[in-house]
Amino acid sequence: MTEIDIEKENAAIAKAYRELLRVSYRTLTKEDKVQIRKAFDVAVDAHKDQRRKSGEAYIFHPIAVAKIVAKEIGLDATSIVAALLHDVVEDSERYTIKDIQDQFGETVAKIVDGLTKISSLNKDTDMDVSMQAENFRKMLLTLNDDVRVIIIKIADRLHNMQTMDSMRADKQIKIASETLYIYAPLAHRIGLYNIKTDLEDLGLKYTEPDVYYDILNKIKESKEDQDIYIKEFSHVISTSLDKEQLNYDIKGRTKSIFSIRRKMLNQGVTFDEVYDKFAVRIVYKSDPENEKFLAWKIYSIVTDHFRPNPIRLRDWISSPKSTGYEALHITVVGPKGRWVEVQIRSERMNEIAEKGYAAHYKYKEGSEKDDDDTIDSWVTKLQETLENPEPNAVDFVEQFKLNLYSKEIFVFTPKGDLKSLPKGATPLDFAFSIHTEVGMKTRGAKVNGKLVPLSHELKSGDRLEILTAENAKPNPNWLDYATTAKARGKIKSALKEDKKIVAEDGKEILRRKLKQLKINLDEKSVNELVSYFKHKTSLDLFYRIGTGAIDNTMLKEFASSRSNAFMSYIKNKISRKPNISKEELEKDEITSKYDLLVFGKEESKLDYKFANCCNPIPGDPVFGFLTINDGLKVHKKNCPNAVSLQSNYAYRIMTAKWIDSSQQEFPAQIILSGIDNLGLVNTITKVISSNMHVNMKSISFESDDGIFSGKINVVVNNNNMLKKLMDNLKKINGIDKVQRV
Repeated sequence: MTEIDIEKENAAIAKAYRELLRVSYRTLTKEDKVQIRKAFDVAVDAHKDQRRKSGEAYIFHPIAVAKIVAKEIGLDATSIVAALLHDVVEDSERYTIKDIQDQFGETVAKIVDGLTKISSLNKDTDMDVSMQAENFRKMLLTLNDDVRVIIIKIADRLHNMQTMDSMRADKQIKIASETLYIYAPLAHRIGLYNIKTDLEDLGLKYTEPDVYYDILNKIKESKEDQDIYIKEFSHVISTSLDKEQLNYDIKGRTKSIFSIRRKMLNQGVTFDEVYDKFAVRIVYKSDPENEKFLAWKIYSIVTDHFRPNPIRLRDWISSPKSTGYEALHITVVGPKGRWVEVQIRSERMNEIAEKGYAAHYKYKEGSEKDDDDTIDSWVTKLQETLENPEPNAVDFVEQFKLNLYSKEIFVFTPKGDLKSLPKGATPLDFAFSIHTEVGMKTRGAKVNGKLVPLSHELKSGDRLEILTAENAKPNPNWLDYATTAKARGKIKSALKEDKKIVAEDGKEILRRKLKQLKINLDEKSVNELVSYFKHKTSLDLFYRIGTGAIDNTMLKEFASSRSNAFMSYIKNKISRKPNISKEELEKDEITSKYDLLVFGKEESKLDYKFANCCNPIPGDPVFGFLTINDGLKVHKKNCPNAVSLQSNYAYRIMTAKWIDSSQQEFPAQIILSGIDNLGLVNTITKVISSNMHVNMKSISFESDDGIFSGKINVVVNNNNMLKKLMDNLKKINGIDKVQRV
């Protein structure tokens, strides 16, 4: 770099630093500014020889992360200092945690240490346990130290996602999948909704770029029309709000690309059919005493003009979400008969919605309230989840995530106390949320005075009473009924204890039975037995013996197969096939031209199976996933499990590419719905049979009061044929929706 370039860069660094101080959400004292300046100088020194993939000086990254922490999340000076220093110990040999502690104190050192541990997590994990899931587990365990570690880590991830264009495509997919898998749910749960939205949209940008840009372009195209609509809608309400002399601000905002995509998938609709693509937000000024009263007054004014949808009212003012989110959400029929979501918030509620923890802290500073700080109660909940870490890291992360994205319901105890549970929770979840001992001794439950099964799904407003018994204990069915991480973790632990007791007896039984068959119970014979009976661990084997699932006869068969193994090896040696002739090889090559899928950069032809979770067919964008017991499995890129696999097991993912697939057939299912009319089934079957190379396997239709729905199972050669067929079906008069399952 020339001297001029270096001067320019230094000026840009100084400008970025000044901006950091200017945009801070908290008021910074003189001492704060001194500490931040000191941290900046240390970071500049530590990263002076480093550049990012894009070529810019590395120091821009810690400044950007500190800016997110200061402005978007609104944390204190301690967090800003820690954000500036978050990569110093890992990237520079000049500074240790001890140096950080000496210069900046114990709290900053603890946070930086937590962030350093997350970044440099141990890579020597067993290959059968995902390294990435193991890293996530360790990251989540740092929550016990200081929640700011996770918050700064989320800011770090956001900036990395914003500046990922210079990376290799496979790295982009891995990081984006990881973001959707763990960081976005974490941001959501901490109440950082704006950051959660950014992480989700950026995650989609790299995992499904075509979908992302398609929706982005459609939003841009409809922006002008939408702005006019919001103006018209706001004008109607403003007149009435002004009459009441309210101090307010009305803004329209488009829903995020990711949430529009989720609606399209969940409801099976196109972009144009998503009815609430934008929301109108009314933010009003109020003193604390009148906040609630004014929210309902505004609600009443809005519903005077526009008819509300009664089932879409969300009152998070009377019962805030566990993240601390407060607002009133209503969906109304706006001008031109369009649905519009209206969010009503005071300025305080709006700050909490945008800053989460930081705004809570700010509003609590001056108040005498004695209730639990939301973030503290949230961390307590997380620590309960972390008490029983699964031995399998992926299960642990999945279990942890169960509670992250959950929508909430509110139920009452017999005394009338309010409990918040995730949507879909059962009486069993409620029992464990009261106390582990109550959960363990649950015999039954009453909801609103009536006995209900333990699998009963609770609704907001239910009043619950748990019936317990001393001799009651968890059974395996409980795992089908429980949905919260705490309940599932406790049930699994109890079942494991039971399993261990049975397995200990099983081991002794096995020792005696093998002795009769003249086999010693040692590591070699146990491994052979585990492999023979297709179990994962010796514990599973001993447990099956203890329960009698593996009996004497089966063990005798194992003994005879063991003695025959050597003989069959000798036979195979003798009857080995002769070398394949050149003619046969060429013939093989001709038939294998239609091998369908090739893997990796070398485009190797490997044995594979299609995953049952998404049933890919040729032409679908796919990837290969190396399983432990089942070889190479092929998944669609938009498979429900894709994000989890790409995030947790990036090292087992193989790129896959289709080659000529015209020689093989694949099953696919189409569902359609529409208005029933005479001869519709006949028209549908004609369309299918006139599509060459499409073989109809089965067809079923149901008609209900003039509306029909149908399922068709077809066999096709590839994706294009299926698309052509679906396009032709859509053209039939009366058909409303055609989807591939």
